[in-house]
Amino acid sequence: MLRLSNSVELPDHEIEISQIRAQGAGGQNVNKVASAVHLRFDIPGSSLPPFYKERLMALSDRRITREGVVVIKAQSYRTFEQNREDALERLKALIQEAVKLHKARKPTKPTRAAKQKRMDRKTRKGQTKALRGKPKL
Repeated sequence: MLRLSNSVELPDHEIEISQIRAQGAGGQNVNKVASAVHLRFDIPGSSLPPFYKERLMALSDRRITREGVVVIKAQSYRTFEQNREDALERLKALIQEAVKLHKARKPTKPTRAAKQKRMDRKTRKGQTKALRGKPKL
């Protein structure tokens, strides 16, 4: 079970994990040991609450396909177990970030005093620059 919050858990049978060979440098070991992990998670076919599914499907993340399947490849570690844990943690982080409610920004306007202060600074700066010019004859 992958625990997402106090009330939401993902059963193991909904997460498909397969072993693959890792890419890149690593010598002989990388060619003969399948230590990398491909994690696949079907959002529409899962037991997640509807709110979670909607928020995940609305994400524009390259790890989520058009059909709503999350694909995560983990190959940072040398062992299958560590890569599996890494993939599960990344899935958990993705889901938690998707359902996090962000506080809406309230647009504000500068005060009259702030506007006046800004204009005074601009005027002073302009006068300083005017003094740098060639003298008028």
